[in-house]
Amino acid sequence: MSEHNDITVRPREVIERILSMELVRVTERAAVSAALLRGRGDEKAADQAAVDAMRRELNKLPIDGRIVIGEGERDEAPMLFIGEKVGNGTGPKVDIAVDPLEGTTLCAKDMPGAIAVMAMAQAGSLLYAPDVYMDKIAIGPGYAPGIVDLDAKPEDNIHALAKAKGVKPSEITALIMDRPRHAELIDAVRKTGASIRLITDGDVAGVIFTAMQQQTGIDIYLGIGGAPEGVLAAAALRCVGGQMQGRLILDSQEKVERAKTMGITDPLKKYDMNELASGDVIVSATGVTDGALLAGVKFKGDVIETETIVYRSITGTVRKIYGEHREMAKFNLD
Repeated sequence: MSEHNDITVRPREVIERILSMELVRVTERAAVSAALLRGRGDEKAADQAAVDAMRRELNKLPIDGRIVIGEGERDEAPMLFIGEKVGNGTGPKVDIAVDPLEGTTLCAKDMPGAIAVMAMAQAGSLLYAPDVYMDKIAIGPGYAPGIVDLDAKPEDNIHALAKAKGVKPSEITALIMDRPRHAELIDAVRKTGASIRLITDGDVAGVIFTAMQQQTGIDIYLGIGGAPEGVLAAAALRCVGGQMQGRLILDSQEKVERAKTMGITDPLKKYDMNELASGDVIVSATGVTDGALLAGVKFKGDVIETETIVYRSITGTVRKIYGEHREMAKFNLD
């Protein structure tokens, strides 16, 4: 019996087998497809190329998968919509969270930090939620639980983190999305003396940066971004350590009702990292453009080069995979 047809092993073993390399192929294909449109100024076309490639690869996998965190709702297809079934249906039931192209603007403008990213876990492990905004706070490993809190004032979180780290607030660096909605947040953080690094896109990587403080200089992530990115970031952070909290922003009755159909009965619930992504979770991310987390796709004649990072929560393993692809270049990604 071939590896792909053997579904008699335990689900965790199947998931591990799939995610060892097959999940990498999913994000590699999405990244390469998007990279073909780098710098063309067309965000939708680049995103669609990544979506199509990711869906095509997901549907080859021996899984009974469901998108629980995706780019949109069913009526927004052909995006990878929430509730969509993927895989060939022969394997274990799994939850999937996707962002086929995080940083569509970054890709369209050929700016640093665009990635293709997804997470997979056993069914029921990832937060099943609508594609809305999420308020988030995250720090890296090494701190006692509860040092920061989503409901605390930004200045209180900065002071608490500085005290726990044994430094002055002026030695703390916060990463925040550069959005008008964050004007008050930015002002409050700056009043503490802390520095702020503003990013235009890419808050999955932004949260991960808190767990790479020595390389990135980022101590804390604050602010509002997408819920899909929040779940993906929580999944990755669980693998490397850290703390994160998030709250869905359900600011209309329509969003509240939609969330209820997904089992969310408390629209104000504050989720911790383990509620956003629990169980054995594996995250794969492939660079589209060069960035602090990953190198972007390189087209070198008959070879396409990629760099992918894979996280696994149950083992705390982080793997970086450099790939040289000749078949993709030869057959135009078909």
